[in-house]
Amino acid sequence: MNSSTHQDADVLIIGGGPSGTWAAWSAATSGAKVVLVDKGYCGTSGAAAASGNGVWYIPPDPEQREAAMASREAMGGFLADRQWMKRVLDRTYDNINSLADEGYRFSVDAEGKVIRRSLQGPEYMRFMRRKIKQAGVKILDHSPALELLVDAEGAVAGAKGINRQTGEHWTVKAGAVVIATGGCAFLSKALGCNVLTGDGYLMAAEAGADFSGMEFSNAYAISPAFSSVTKTRYYDWASFTYEDGTVIEGAGSKRGRSVIAKTLLTQPVYARLDQNMDEATKAWMRASQPNFFVVFDRAGIDPFTQRFPITLRLEGTVRGTGGIRITDHTCATSVNGLYAAGDAATRELICGGFTGGGSHNAAWAMSSGYWSGQSAANYALSLGEKASQRSVQGVGAAGLRGEGHHQFSAEEAIAATQAEVFPYDRNLFRSESVLGESLERLDHLWQEIRHSHTPDDNQIVRSREAAAMVATARWMYNSGLQRQETRGMHKRMDYPQQDPNQQYRLLSGGLDQIWVKPESIVAQRELVTV
Repeated sequence: MNSSTHQDADVLIIGGGPSGTWAAWSAATSGAKVVLVDKGYCGTSGAAAASGNGVWYIPPDPEQREAAMASREAMGGFLADRQWMKRVLDRTYDNINSLADEGYRFSVDAEGKVIRRSLQGPEYMRFMRRKIKQAGVKILDHSPALELLVDAEGAVAGAKGINRQTGEHWTVKAGAVVIATGGCAFLSKALGCNVLTGDGYLMAAEAGADFSGMEFSNAYAISPAFSSVTKTRYYDWASFTYEDGTVIEGAGSKRGRSVIAKTLLTQPVYARLDQNMDEATKAWMRASQPNFFVVFDRAGIDPFTQRFPITLRLEGTVRGTGGIRITDHTCATSVNGLYAAGDAATRELICGGFTGGGSHNAAWAMSSGYWSGQSAANYALSLGEKASQRSVQGVGAAGLRGEGHHQFSAEEAIAATQAEVFPYDRNLFRSESVLGESLERLDHLWQEIRHSHTPDDNQIVRSREAAAMVATARWMYNSGLQRQETRGMHKRMDYPQQDPNQQYRLLSGGLDQIWVKPESIVAQRELVTV
C-alpha cells in the first residue's frame, strides 16, 4: 500500500518559479500558513532559473512609462490594458527595489552603475527560495500536484500529488490555491521549459476555470540547432544566411522570424552575431547571459565571427500570452478559491497578442505572484474554521483515473501532440483546413486518454503531462480557428489581415467539449480597479 501524508494550510502554491515564490512570500507575510509544492526543486527548475532574466523595470517617469506602454500595443493587436500595465510597472518597480534592499546583488555596467533591469536566474531563484523559507513557507520539492480538491460548493480547497523520489502520495487541504505552474512548451527542449507541460491548465480546467488568449500560443524562439538555449534577444545583432552564405532577405529576430521559419521548412539557416557589434557590446552580452555562450565555447565556435546553424524551438504559452483567465485585480480565476500567476495566467492584460519576451513575463510573474498570494491569503483567512471542516474531493480525470480498460502510452501521446504543434506550417502559419485536421486527431487522442484505465504510480506524472499537453493544444487550436484574422503572433494564412471588428479577447474552456467565445475588452476593463 502506498504511504501518504496529509497537511493543512491556509494557502497552497503550486509551482516554485518566480511567480510561485513571490506568491508564497506575499501570502506568508499576509499572515497565512503557506505550503509550496514544486515538480522539481524550488529555486532551480523552470524557465527563469536557467538563465538571465530581463525585467520590465521602468522608473516612475511619465515619459519613460508612456513609451514603455506604447512600445508593444500595436504589435499585440491593441488587446492590452493600460490600467494593468500601470499596475504591473508600479508593482515591479517596488518589488525589484525591495530585492535590492534585502541584499540581492544586481549586475553593474562598465561604469559601475547598478542594472536593475536584469536578474541572474540562478541567483535570483536561490534568493527567492531563501526568502520564502525565512517567511515560514513549507516547501515540498520533487512533488508535482496531480489534481485539485474542491468542496461541496465547487470552491477549490487544496490539491493532491506525489513525491517523485519516494513515491509517497501527499494531500494538502487549503483555504485557497495559487496555480503558478508556468505555461506549456510541449517538451520542446527549450532551456528550462521541460517541466512546463500545461499541468496547471488541466487542473484548473477540471475545477471549472476558463482561459483567455490561447490562440496566442505559437511563440518560437531562435536557438543554435545543437543547443537548447533560446535567447532570441541576442539575434537582434545577427545576420542570417543560406548554406552558401547568401543573406536571407527579410530574416530577423523581431519581425523576420517568419522568414526564418519558411526557409527552415526546406533548408538550413545559419546565423552570425556580426551586426553593429563592438567589444563593449560583446562584453555586456557575456556578462548578462553567460550560459548563452557555454555551448559555443565548448564547440570551439566564435558566434561573432563564425556561422552556426539555427533552429526555432516552440515555447508555446511560455512565451505566448495565453493562459488561465484572470477575472479581476486580485488575480482570481473564475473559480472560488483559485488564483493564477505568472505564465500560467494570461498575459494579454499587459502584452495583448504578442509576446513581451522575458522582460514583460518577469515583471508579470513577480507582480501577479505578489497580488495572487496576498489575495489568496485574505480569502483563505476570511473562511475561518470553515476551511478545515469542509468535505473535499479530487476532480482530476484524464491521465489520472479513467473509465475503461485500455492503457494508453504517454510517450506516444506526447509524440503525437508534438507532431501537431511543432511544425511551422501547422502552428506558426495557420489555416482553417490545417487546424481542423490537427483538432480531429487531437480530439481522438483526448478521448483515448479519457477512456484509459488508471496508470501505475511510476507512470502517473508522465500520464498527466501527456493529458495536459493534449488539452492545451485543443484550447490553442480551437481558439485559433475562432479568430479568423491575423493579429499579434496569431497568423492565419487564409485571413492575412487584422480585422478591426475582431478587436476582442477570446475566452475558452471545457474538456471533452471545447468552447470558445469573444469577450469585450471594454467590459473586462470595467472589472479592474487600481
